[in-house]
Amino acid sequence: MDDKQLKKILKRGVSEIIQEEEFIKLLKSGKPIRLKQGFDPSRPDIHLGHVVGLKKLRQLQDLGHKVILIVGDWTAQIGDPSGASITRPMLTAEEVKSNAQSYMTQFFKVVDPEKTEVKWQSEWFGKFTLADVLKLTSKFTVAQFLARDDFRKRFEEQRPIAITELLYPLLQAYDSIEIRSDVEFGGTDQMFNCLVGRELQQMEGQRPQQVFLMPILVGTDGKQKMSKSLDNYIGVEEPPNDMYGKVMSMPDEVIITYFELITDVDDDEIEEFKKQLTDGSVHPMDLKKRLAFEIVMQFHDEKAACDADAHFSKVVQQKELPDEIQEAKVSFKALATDKEGEIRLPELLLATGLVDSKGEARRMLAQGAVQIDGNKATDASAKIENGSIVKVGKRRIRKIINTD
Repeated sequence: MDDKQLKKILKRGVSEIIQEEEFIKLLKSGKPIRLKQGFDPSRPDIHLGHVVGLKKLRQLQDLGHKVILIVGDWTAQIGDPSGASITRPMLTAEEVKSNAQSYMTQFFKVVDPEKTEVKWQSEWFGKFTLADVLKLTSKFTVAQFLARDDFRKRFEEQRPIAITELLYPLLQAYDSIEIRSDVEFGGTDQMFNCLVGRELQQMEGQRPQQVFLMPILVGTDGKQKMSKSLDNYIGVEEPPNDMYGKVMSMPDEVIITYFELITDVDDDEIEEFKKQLTDGSVHPMDLKKRLAFEIVMQFHDEKAACDADAHFSKVVQQKELPDEIQEAKVSFKALATDKEGEIRLPELLLATGLVDSKGEARRMLAQGAVQIDGNKATDASAKIENGSIVKVGKRRIRKIINTD
């Protein structure tokens, strides 16, 4: 491993390594490193925010190291707010299994399945007794856990903190004991939990794990953390046209960050992009197109990226209809209002997959982002004909087919 490769591992897409010198020694030891990656199956979908850490795992796998993927089927029953003000709901075993399968399908779009071992927490926590729990809790104090930022804020504001929430970092830490983790990966919001694992390993006579903390990727709004609930995310399983269009909708200020954290574009080329943006020798739109192409190609293929580029140029930039429009079959009778020939538009948009909820439909209508046969729709009721073209925003288009 040369210096350039080492720098890429240590610096690109990394916020902090605890302890960096110890991690370098591990790398240079020539022995396979056990890389711990846990996930909460209450959130089965993976977006580009998760990809930041997954790409680092893949880099290390390509050097011969092994990922231990832990399905948090026990901690999912507790909930870890990670800065949020409420506890996540407990899940059933069936929900956990379904979510885990969905997660892993997406996870292995980035990480090599041949160099990954999947472990379920229930393999060890299923045997835990009350005595085991008490022994684990005795190793830390409440004061130590109230040092965690979100716990401290909620305590000071006299907002509830469930006793079970205090168990979450302990259970996550115990995972490191069970798999003898060498390195744990997490976002910067997981620093406390990862360090508890490091401390617990020392208590149990194991070599303390190193901690890789990844930067939090800002969403497509350019302001807040990428999140499905904020609708500022790009999912790894999204269709190529949607993925490309979402990248093109991002503010110019995040272009370089996305190149650094999400793509495999060489560092030297990214430095050139920075200079070009600074001196104005390149239009941000051109770099954004390159970024969108790279991202679509990474999660689909080169042909899909080329097609998405052509689609964006035609449909968004030239404002033409695409050559192929997805059909949506609905019953006009089921959606009709009392007014003859008129349709309840929020229900139609939801039934055709143009929006995810009636609330989103109403927001898009209020913003003037809904068109029917090229005409802006503003009312909840609208005249729809068999074969009408309905468009929401710049990218979502359906040809309506009446099944009656």
